[in-house]
Amino acid sequence: MTDFVFPPPAPASLAIAGSDARFPVRRIFCVGRNYAAHAREMGKDPDREPPFFFTKPADAVADSGTAIPYPPETRDFHYEIELIIAIGADGADVPVEKARDLIWGYGVGIDLTRRDLQLQARDKGRPWDWGKAFDLSAPIAPLHPVAQTGHLESGRIWLAVNGNIRQDADITELIWNVPEIVSTLSRSMVLRRGDIIMTGTPAGVGAIVPGDRVTGGVEGLGEIAITITEPGARPA
Repeated sequence: MTDFVFPPPAPASLAIAGSDARFPVRRIFCVGRNYAAHAREMGKDPDREPPFFFTKPADAVADSGTAIPYPPETRDFHYEIELIIAIGADGADVPVEKARDLIWGYGVGIDLTRRDLQLQARDKGRPWDWGKAFDLSAPIAPLHPVAQTGHLESGRIWLAVNGNIRQDADITELIWNVPEIVSTLSRSMVLRRGDIIMTGTPAGVGAIVPGDRVTGGVEGLGEIAITITEPGARPA
């Protein structure tokens, strides 16, 4: 038995639709600028260049229904609705045509972003971590096993703030589709069971403030809902 200097934290996990079991989260990979219209609204060329990635810590996940305090060090806190991929098998150098074999299921999540910090880092050529990888920055609704949903190739993706639609697109608009994303990641490192991939957001991102209720969904995968509260105690 390993002797730790203090008790290790409980593993991060996500709910599974229709089950009391939970999905253990190992790592969170995020695809940057994977919808052309969003790339344009961020002032970037949407040409189909190789995809790029950033990460969030596993314990940034939060369940749907979570009240999320407005985070510190930002005055421009944004939502980004995303299709989520949950990896259920290990794989390296996986060809595109075999990439779906690694997928355990799908879900819907929100990439919460401290936009001012992200853009400051981007403009200085620095990593995006302070803008993207903070407490509770990856709320994700219950995951759906692929055995129940099949592999999604199309479907509406949307987000609303206080009932007003802000993002509304279709996952067919992904610049790099799901198998291509999985294959590309697997060439750089071994994908492992428990890895989560956030696949990018469509156009319409914007700011949220305390008191806002944010809802969203992906067709066939249910909905997510979070509430933004006043700045307060950070997660223990």
